[in-house]
Amino acid sequence: MSRMTPFSSPLLLGFDTMEKTLERLAKSGDSYPPYNIERIRSTGEGGERLRITLAVAGFAESDLDVTIEENQLIVRGRQSDDREREFLHRGIASRQFQRCFVLADGMRVIAAELKNGLLAIDLDRPEAERLVRKINISVAD
Repeated sequence: MSRMTPFSSPLLLGFDTMEKTLERLAKSGDSYPPYNIERIRSTGEGGERLRITLAVAGFAESDLDVTIEENQLIVRGRQSDDREREFLHRGIASRQFQRCFVLADGMRVIAAELKNGLLAIDLDRPEAERLVRKINISVAD
């Protein structure tokens, strides 16, 4: 028996990758590190600007990695244990994380900044130009 999904409509062509992305997002339930996504007011330019802010206290710049793979923004953090330190109590764990954000077509990462334990990643999406293209019909008799 085949599985019916909202994307299995014959009118939605080429959306199979979006369906796989939505399934992957539904499976990822980790909430660390906490984050905010905010819309930044435009300064007169067309397009949309966003800022993703992740709480990464305790991570240095060298512990963080921000990459774009296909249409995903991936933020990874990895802290290494300092073997020379002897803890009497350890309430702050050193842990690693990976947080993925799916980017819409045309989204660009402008900058990433680490300040006061917050990693801010700025994105923008320039306003797409409206394109109308006439398709010629060939006659085969």
